[in-house]
Amino acid sequence: MAWDGQVSVYEAGKLLGESARFPRTAQMTLSDIDLDLLRQERMRMGSFHDCARAHDLTIWRRIGFTLSPTDDDIGFRRAVPRFPFVPADPSRLDQDCYEAWTIQVRALMQRLETSGVERAVIGVSGGLDSTLALLVAARAADELGWGRDRVLAYTMPAFATGDESLGMAHELMKVLGVSAHELDIRPTALQMLDTIGHPFAAGEAVHDVTFENVQAGLRTDFLFRLANQHNGIVIGTGDLSELALGWCTYGVGDQMSHYNVNAGMPKTLIQHLIRWLARIGQLGSGIAPVLERIVSAEISPELVPAGTTGVQKTEDKIGPYALQDFTLYYVLRYGFRPSKILFLALNAWEDQERGLWPAHYPADRKLAYDAETIRLWLTVFLKRFFGFSQFKRSALPNGPKLSSGGSLSPRGEWRAPSDGTPAAWLEELEKADI
Repeated sequence: MAWDGQVSVYEAGKLLGESARFPRTAQMTLSDIDLDLLRQERMRMGSFHDCARAHDLTIWRRIGFTLSPTDDDIGFRRAVPRFPFVPADPSRLDQDCYEAWTIQVRALMQRLETSGVERAVIGVSGGLDSTLALLVAARAADELGWGRDRVLAYTMPAFATGDESLGMAHELMKVLGVSAHELDIRPTALQMLDTIGHPFAAGEAVHDVTFENVQAGLRTDFLFRLANQHNGIVIGTGDLSELALGWCTYGVGDQMSHYNVNAGMPKTLIQHLIRWLARIGQLGSGIAPVLERIVSAEISPELVPAGTTGVQKTEDKIGPYALQDFTLYYVLRYGFRPSKILFLALNAWEDQERGLWPAHYPADRKLAYDAETIRLWLTVFLKRFFGFSQFKRSALPNGPKLSSGGSLSPRGEWRAPSDGTPAAWLEELEKADI
């Protein structure tokens, strides 16, 4: 085979740069290689050592050199993707959406068949997570040969449920043709608050964590009892990003289900997957406009009534999912230290015009974040992820792994003490000179 003179630079199978083919003069190809990434990858991928042993008879040419990097800034040639869970290349994004979606559907089919139940029971809020879980349940019913009426969908309005989200929940259930129900949990929630002596039951505007979790807990409690009544299982809706940040109600709450189809799905990928499903039209006609409205809506738990500050916004509390998923990927996939994540995030997010955005990404959401903002939300991530959320992950129900970014299953890739501390990570971030 003729050699065309092209020089390519790869890192863990990823092409970083290459020279022109058939050169007439000498060429040089420069790329930033992440040695820390390679080290972490070799620690995690057992196949690397297996491959090395299998080829230990190969004669390798070794070139010795001394690695003595300068302390000066020599520039940064590497392009850092803003959404590591979401490829910017349209064809790769379509492939990732197809694979994640297919895994979700087939995994749920397997669980439904293995458990021997007759129905799938799910709560529908009109938000991103429950929408995707309901779509998965409807498609699984199709492939199992069930009628979609065997998917029992319940929207459960409470004290802060908005008309828009309630309307989208009903519209989604109708267009999918599932068995749709509305179950008003306010009387039961008020009874519980009164029984435990909560001030809200006496007319005081006290919207504390007890007030919020009474609503979240009752929704899950109702779903489990409905599953008992109808010989079904409860389909979980909480996603990977929420599990990372502990943004879920433990036990009798949205942390628990019989099977969680979204457990391996980060929030940023959910948004693209729903848009992808709207485009391909696999779930029937008329669904695309509903999905577009849902994916464009503000993310809110809707547990606190709108007051002078407006609707409760999730990202105001735990940070932009774009930044938190960025951190999650590099913590979960490579175990990078906080200062390095801060450096990478700054290169990815400080300039709105730098680098590629994923296909079909809304123009009004193409934002930029400065170093102070990135550091703030990185600190929040470290405190929540390492400080007090592991006990929720240690008791997770089953769910499929959906991307190469990894999962937080305590039975698989992420095992950690429930009483850990973020001190070491916060200290390392504090020392970062960025």
